[in-house]
Order: sequence, then structure tokens, then C-alpha cells
Amino acid sequence: MKLGNMFKKTNQKNYITLTNRKANVQNSGESSPEVPEGLMRKCNACRAVVLAESIIGNQYICPKCGNYFSVPARRRIEMLADEESFKEWDTGLTSGNPLHYKGYEDKVEALREKTGLDEAVTTGLARIGGHEVVLAVCDSHFMMASMGKVVGEKLTRAIERATERKVPVIIVACSGGARMQEGIHSLMQMAKTSAALKRHHDAGQLYISVLTNPTTGGVTASFAMLGDIILAEPNALIGFAGPRVIEQTIGQKLPKGFQRSEFLLEHGFIDQIVEREHLKNRLEHLLSLHEKNPEAEQRLRNYKEVSASSENPDLNMSEGFSIAKKDEKKSAWDRVLASRKKERPVGTEYIEDLFSDFTELHGDRYFGDDPAIVGGIARFHGMPVTVIAQEKGRNTRENVLRNFAMPSPEGYRKALRLMKQAEKFGRPVICFVDTPGAFCGMEAEERGQGEAIARNLFEMSSMKVPILSVVIGEGGSGGALALAVADEVWMLENATYSILSPEGFASILWKDSKKAKEAAEIMKITAKDLKALGIIEQVIEEPYPACEENLEEISENMKTKMREFLQRMDKKTKEELAEDRYERFRKM
Repeated sequence: MKLGNMFKKTNQKNYITLTNRKANVQNSGESSPEVPEGLMRKCNACRAVVLAESIIGNQYICPKCGNYFSVPARRRIEMLADEESFKEWDTGLTSGNPLHYKGYEDKVEALREKTGLDEAVTTGLARIGGHEVVLAVCDSHFMMASMGKVVGEKLTRAIERATERKVPVIIVACSGGARMQEGIHSLMQMAKTSAALKRHHDAGQLYISVLTNPTTGGVTASFAMLGDIILAEPNALIGFAGPRVIEQTIGQKLPKGFQRSEFLLEHGFIDQIVEREHLKNRLEHLLSLHEKNPEAEQRLRNYKEVSASSENPDLNMSEGFSIAKKDEKKSAWDRVLASRKKERPVGTEYIEDLFSDFTELHGDRYFGDDPAIVGGIARFHGMPVTVIAQEKGRNTRENVLRNFAMPSPEGYRKALRLMKQAEKFGRPVICFVDTPGAFCGMEAEERGQGEAIARNLFEMSSMKVPILSVVIGEGGSGGALALAVADEVWMLENATYSILSPEGFASILWKDSKKAKEAAEIMKITAKDLKALGIIEQVIEEPYPACEENLEEISENMKTKMREFLQRMDKKTKEELAEDRYERFRKM
């Protein structure tokens, strides 16, 4: 039997051919083999023809190359929400035809029949990992999820209800942008949805935005980019103007990867890229970090001041600490050299040792993501905190990547963004300072290095959450102070904190950088000196030399003091925190 005779001919239009029909007819005189529409899917990336069933069963990911297919809204909800927890809202809304655009109503009606959707977004109440959320999911199968009046209205109603119920909002965005057929009415939805999110924000509620392929136009320029936390799927197209429009406007070919998720992460506009199969778990984790934990907070309130030795009787008996006490006569210059040792633990090592469940967040939302500053959300004895660290590398390659812990403006702006986020959700902020100083390159000046540091000082002075800053290595100039406008500032025993480096001091005042050793003594830059001057509150003993092997000893001592700090701060009102911080610096 010939292959062409294995299939009945049909005149129905809902069938597609897998072979070139014209060539097949010419060669055999018979019709080509045909399969029912929807049985097979062609991957846009690798061009492979794959069984639709295998794609759907693989979370709409090509089994051949890993390319992401668009996910229908209802299927996306099934993938994210706890089983049978989703309750849909606002079905049956219609916008009519405000511009009397020919054929528009018929097109909408045809899409409703084809997709089974009322409109391009589905909204409702759901649970994710047991956490109640308002969930909205855009569907590109309905007019490319363009935003018309109904989309804007459904999103706004959903956000308003979330604000009333005091629950987080999660919006899974994809869109071709504004709906042209509704003209200016579509444009107004950008303002309407953004205004609703501002009220949600002012009420102290969480908004997580999930960007999928594509997210463009008016959706990008409104609700999609306003999340407290912005996640994106890999390789998603995200931008205001589409690539074709940009190329036509500037007359140039765009570079590979332009406007993709990875591009946005590098340029500071999103927090994380999350693979589809991990998205639900990531959302569960983020929701848990923003959920009040009365038990953890109560444990902290009930914490009795305990010495490090009572928690760990062997701690102060350790060889490391006995060495530290024997070396009290180290010179200031010795401590400068100790603060710069390459073996000295870096910020992320303290984060790993002191906290649990650390989730790094990226970007300043303006220009870039500075690797010289690492920040995110973690738990300290069960309580959510925001942690930020100036980060040196563990080796030469990492030091180059992190610019030797010399932050650029975008680093300070990222830190401030995370601090403001912490203030919104009532999380304490803990900063680890370790920098020779802010980066002083030409590009840093072009992007406003001075303004970025000044803005941090300005905003940190009045924040209504506890702030603790710990100088763990070098505390150089304004670059260090930008993370140290705190309720208390602590220093490790062999850390330094100064107006500039001893080399710079000697060079400016004595015209001889070789006199750095003498300058170090005069400058009063050691922890002991600064404690005596009232600049810092605590000196944390450390083994000498501080390194990975004795990090746990340092961390245990610091952990005890951090609990005591948080207990003290818990007794203060928001207003008292800000006022006491003002007075702390007022008297200096």
C-alpha cells in the first residue's frame, strides 16, 4: 500500500500536512499524508516537529532543544496553583468596540470560541504552597495578550481585591503590548493598573511579577515592571519597543540576545531568571519569606542575653581566640595588612554561615547589576531579614569580576532598593562592609557615583527598620559609609574604617605614600581606636589570621550579638528607630 492511501482525503481546514504537498502531488499524483491539527508541533528554535503531547507533558518545553513554548493561561494556573485552589473572578466582561473598528467584535468572539477564554487575562484567588495569593495570568493565544479595557479592568479589580484582603499579587505577564483596536482606551489601562499597584504597594503588600515570552510595549511600561520582585523565564523577549521597530528606527541590526531575559538581568531590570520547572517552588519560597512568622519573632523577643561561652563553652577556649588576645599589641599597620589578606572571609561567606534560605536579588532597576554588592532576603533564626554585602573575590578571577569590592553607582542603588524593600515589609537590614572605597572610574562619574552614595546616606538616615552594619575587612571612605548609616556599627577586631587608605593619606598630606605605616597610626582606623572614639558600638573578637577554617568561630560570636541587637531594636517603635539613628550621627 502506498503511503498516500493510508489516510483518507478530507476537505476540512483543520488538518495540516507534514510533507510538501505540491512536491508530493507532482511526484506521485496522489495527495500527501495528513494528520489532525494539534497532533504535532514545530519548535521555532530547533525546527524539529514534535508530538504535541510530549511538549505538553514537558511543561510546554521542547524535548529536543529546551525551547519554551507559550503556555495557555489555564494550564499555567494548573502548573502554579495548589490543586483545586484557584477560584476565577470577573468572567464575561466585554469592552465592546470603542473605536468602531471594522471586524473587531467578530475577531474577539472567534477567539473566545477557539480558546475557551473570555479575554487575554485570567484572574482569581489561589493558593501557592498553602499561601493565599491573587493570581493573574496573561494568555498570548488571545490577541497576543494585548491589553485592552477588559484586560486592564480585570487586572485592576484583582489588585484592588488583593489590597483589601492583604494578600500578595502574582501576575504572569506576556503581551504584544497595547491593543491597537481600542486606541487611547488601551493606553489608559497602563495608568489604571499602575495606580492600583501603587495603592497595593502603599498598603505594604507584596507584588511578584513573572515575565514570559514575549512581554513588550505598554505592558512592559506598566504593571510588568513594577514588581517588588521581578522574575523572568529564560530567553524571554522583554522590552518596550519590539526589535523590529528598533532596527527600523535606528537603521542597525541589534546584537544577539538584545532584550532577552539574560540581557535584562545584566542591566539590572530583573531580580532572577527562573526555569519553568522551578517557578512554583521559587514562588513558594519567596511567599514564605514575606509571610509573618510570629513564632520566630517571639523566640527572638524571649531571647535572654547569653554570652558566647555559655552557648558554646569551648568557644573562648579555642586556640584562635587565645591567639587573638595575645596579639593585642599589633600595630595599626599590622591590622591594615590583616584586613586586606586574601584568605580573609568575604561577605557571602558570612551570609552563608550566619543565615539560612538566602535568596539573592539583582539589579538597581536603572542601569545594571553590580557584582561588587550582593544582596537579598534570608532568615535569621527563622525571621526574615535583608542582607547586603560588599563582596571581594575569593581569587583573582572573582576579584576582577567584582571589581575588588569597589562598587559602582548601580551597586549602591541596588543596595538602596533592597533596603527600601525591607522597610516596606518590616525586615531588619544587616550590611557587611568590606571595600577599599567606591569605584572612581570615568563611567562611575558619568552615572552619578556621588549622587548614589549621597542618596543612600539620605534615605538610610530615616528608615523605620533596624539597620546593623558590620565592617568585616576594609571600610574605605564614603564607599563604606554608604552601607553604614546604621543604628549600630560593629567591626571585626582586625578590620579598619577610615576616611581613605593610609597610602592615600600619606600621599595627600606628606606627599609620600611610603609613609603609610606612620599614617595608619595617626589616622585612628582600628576597631579599638574607633570604639574609644564612639564611632562604633562593638568590637568582634577574631582568630588571627581570620580565614575559612575559623569562620565558624567568628560567626558564632557574631550570631549571639546579632540576636541581642535585634532584641534591643524590637523594643523600639519605627519612629524611635529613625530618631535614635539621627541622634547617633548628630552627636559625632
